[in-house]
Amino acid sequence: MEYLHAPWRIEYILAPKPPASPRSLFSEIAASSDDEANLVVKRERTCYAVLNRYPYNGGHLLVVPYKQTDNLADLTEDELRDLMLLTRRCIAALKQTMRPDGFNVGLNLGRVAGAGIVDHLHFHVVPRWNGDTNFMPVLANTSVVPDALADVAARLRAALNEAAPETTAGSDPS
Repeated sequence: MEYLHAPWRIEYILAPKPPASPRSLFSEIAASSDDEANLVVKRERTCYAVLNRYPYNGGHLLVVPYKQTDNLADLTEDELRDLMLLTRRCIAALKQTMRPDGFNVGLNLGRVAGAGIVDHLHFHVVPRWNGDTNFMPVLANTSVVPDALADVAARLRAALNEAAPETTAGSDPS
């Protein structure tokens, strides 16, 4: 039997867990100004994009509204539009920086649907490459992420900042 050593995981396993809070992890990140430590790659008017700290694949992004809700119906038309536009920009930045062959994009609403942070909806943008599912997730229930998160965040931040934000006809670009 082969062993995969992942010593960086022990920090998460042994770290004290914060007490339950009415504010979600995403609300805490939204309120913080330390984007590098939080792996935030882009902030927009009503939402932001952040790298998943425990990704399915390298470059796994989350697009999160600032408003904490678990229900799409609670978001305004502007918030929904901004979420989708930032999701599209993130896909373009991932194409530019990581050159994936495709993407999984979606959201999990409710614990039964797979939501890990149930009280704050968010879109997943997961880049995929031909052959990226190999023996590790199948036999070892382990995913291999080849890039350091801080390096991926820096490349995506640069790509997202070099292009102007997208707007729709008649909308306020601010």
